[in-house]
Amino acid sequence: MAKEFSFDIVSEVNLQEIDNAINQAMKEINTRFDFKGSKSNISLNRTEKKVQLIADDELKMKNLKDVLSTRLAKRSVSMKALEYGVEEKAFDGMVRVDAKIVNGISQEHSKDVVRRIKDLKLKIQPSIQGESVRVTGKNKDDLQFVMQQLKSFNLPIPIQFTNFRDH
Repeated sequence: MAKEFSFDIVSEVNLQEIDNAINQAMKEINTRFDFKGSKSNISLNRTEKKVQLIADDELKMKNLKDVLSTRLAKRSVSMKALEYGVEEKAFDGMVRVDAKIVNGISQEHSKDVVRRIKDLKLKIQPSIQGESVRVTGKNKDDLQFVMQQLKSFNLPIPIQFTNFRDH
């Protein structure tokens, strides 16, 4: 019987790393001159998997996002891990934005990943399994080629490869 190899494509985010990045960002904001006297804040809601940013105005909101993205990058968390919503007015003329933490591959993104893999015309079988995509094939080199191609595509979600197996 010929051996088969497989791996899973997942989109997972370490909430602890996001929490650490938010804490570092808040420390920086509390010491920055342009935020002196500001009520700006970043908070993490672990149960809803959301990050909330509150700033005094649009300029401070932009700076708040920049500080957060810098801290996330230093902790190896992809910028695609946060889906920012629309800015809305909050109390006292403040601006609020909720950012959803992307965890798991949605059905539409899974279908896109499967289609891209099939377009490579290799002898492999991608299949959607809940919030992940399993790729199976007889040739390890084909699977490694798929990984390289997926990294080069500009997917709208962060992806990782797990569960490397030979059956």
